[in-house]
Amino acid sequence: MNDTPPSVVIEGLSKTFTGPDGKPFRAIDGISLSIQPGTLVALVGPDGAGKTTLMRMMAGLLRPDSGRLEVLGIDLAKDAQTVQNRISYMPQRFGLYEDLSVQENLDLYADLHGVPADVRAERFSRLLDMTDLARFTGRPAGKLSGGMKQKLGLACTLVRVPDLLLLDEPSVGVDPLSRRDLWQIIEQLIASDGLSVIGSTAYMDEAGRCDHVFVLNQGTLLAEGSPDDLRRRAEGLTHVVSPADGVPARDLQARMIDAPDLVVDAVPSAGQVRFICQPGCDQAALKALLHDCDCQPRKEELEDAFMLLLHQHDGSGGDVSAPPPLASEAPVASQNGHGDGPVIVVRDLVRRFGDFTAVANTSFDVKRGEIFGLLGPNGAGKTTTFRMLCGLLPATSGELQVAGVNLRKARAAARARIGYVAQKFSLYSNLSVYENLDFFGGAYGLRGKARYQRVSEIIRQFDLDPDAQSGNLPLGYKQRLAMAAGLLHEPEILFLDEPTSGIDPLARRSFWRTITALSQSGVTVVVTTHFMEEAEYCDRIAIQDAGRLLALGTPREVRERSGITDGYMNEAFIAIVEQARAAEAGGLEAA
Repeated sequence: MNDTPPSVVIEGLSKTFTGPDGKPFRAIDGISLSIQPGTLVALVGPDGAGKTTLMRMMAGLLRPDSGRLEVLGIDLAKDAQTVQNRISYMPQRFGLYEDLSVQENLDLYADLHGVPADVRAERFSRLLDMTDLARFTGRPAGKLSGGMKQKLGLACTLVRVPDLLLLDEPSVGVDPLSRRDLWQIIEQLIASDGLSVIGSTAYMDEAGRCDHVFVLNQGTLLAEGSPDDLRRRAEGLTHVVSPADGVPARDLQARMIDAPDLVVDAVPSAGQVRFICQPGCDQAALKALLHDCDCQPRKEELEDAFMLLLHQHDGSGGDVSAPPPLASEAPVASQNGHGDGPVIVVRDLVRRFGDFTAVANTSFDVKRGEIFGLLGPNGAGKTTTFRMLCGLLPATSGELQVAGVNLRKARAAARARIGYVAQKFSLYSNLSVYENLDFFGGAYGLRGKARYQRVSEIIRQFDLDPDAQSGNLPLGYKQRLAMAAGLLHEPEILFLDEPTSGIDPLARRSFWRTITALSQSGVTVVVTTHFMEEAEYCDRIAIQDAGRLLALGTPREVRERSGITDGYMNEAFIAIVEQARAAEAGGLEAA
């Protein structure tokens, strides 16, 4: 008989905060659940669902207002310190010391956790081997790629051996290869040490690897069960449709999600559109919506159940991102006499930092009105390429034209015709929404009545509260405001740097509906992303690694290049990068 208590027992747990408007809101609202030891558990839900609040209470960092919370058989209200001595917690922004080396960070966290000196060598060796960081022990943490930083953060979290590991979105902002490696490490720890792990995630494929999944929304528990149990909630409702010849899958997808009475959710996938129909929907109306395109049933997935649960819970699906501009309102790219030629021309682009080559002889074009995706692992050189395209970083050599302007000679002239939304929103948190937009309008050269009218128009288009303080906005609304600021001067080209990093699937749908509308209006969009399914929204994509261009073409062409034609872009991306790395390693060995 197993006398081991559950890892976590929660009964009627609630937590209330005071909102930006001074009114109370319940972040956790009467949740009850139990988590068994030795299991891998996922908490999933949209932004504001309560995942981080719940995890911080499990870690003893927040006190609940009411209810019971036991961790490892101990009442946290009575003895939080004993619990904290037995668990490890990795928050979203793990505190690495970037001026310290990999080894110095491990030493520091071992000191903080009181790890005995006689066990450190063996433990460090194991962690460095698992994370593949043994070659980089002398490198400053600040010089690591994003994926390597996350793996070092996990290693520092595990310098003491915990009975329970809490991970708050450990793979946010990390490329697919690093995500895969991270979860392999976690699964190895569970298999070898019997470790209990609770993680929150915005990736449904990660939740699908877990033993048990809890779906949260607005502080309440909507459903729980194994991934297979949850998938079955969408049984019989999931289909795939092929658009008519010449029609981008994203255009058909946009039309479908604009019909919520018929369609719960829709996403482009492998040149088709995967969708969930509303239970009991009008089949004749659905057929008319699809314009008689070929529609076939498909196997339901965990993300289907997740989206269905959210829409059933609050009806609207929790719109937390930018609504699409109406066709009559969408910013229209100015016609400047360049005809139908490319609006971005890159030839033999090189960027060096000292003796390090970040981008090596990269060439591609981007057409007007195209959505162009720039993809790659952390440290691949895509951010450097992106910053050169935006005029934020000079090239070492090569040709670079944006909106007909030679960026190597007239960066300021080109910047006036582009919009830029950074991954970390450049908003002034102490200013209101209107004040932020008014400031950026002035920075873009808008004056007087024209600026007032444009700011008022963009506030209406993006359904923003002009008086709300930007620092108090939820993440989805900050994203909405950042997008509005980037579009104030009606640019021809919009650059989006990982705009959906850390954003849940629901918010990503709304965001991409906006991008589709912008593209239809003639705006050229260049986007970087670590969500490989978002590559399916793009007309063409480029994959970089180690500064080199590995693949360039339509999503279908890139999948064919990978040899994985019937899978998702995630698998194709990993295959292309691993094939290139293997070829390079073989060449080095031969040399």
